Amino acid sequence: MRAHYQDPAQIRRRRIEAGLTQEGLAKLAGVTKSHISGVERGIAGASAPMLGRLAIALECEVADLMPPVAETATA
Repeated sequence: MRAHYQDPAQIRRRRIEAGLTQEGLAKLAGVTKSHISGVERGIAGASAPMLGRLAIALECEVADLMPPVAETATA
């Protein structure tokens, strides 16, 4: 069962679009490169404060780093 709420693919995509390496993003967010790597691979979680720092570094909203909300069908 996945215990993390961020979307690893979104974080990686936004980092690449921003022209940042994992090391560069880690420096801006105040974490280690290995933690960014783990977050992008889905094996490490990002706390709410860390998601905020990532969003600032990636110039986006925290919601942009989350999985899309599944639309529910109405009967």
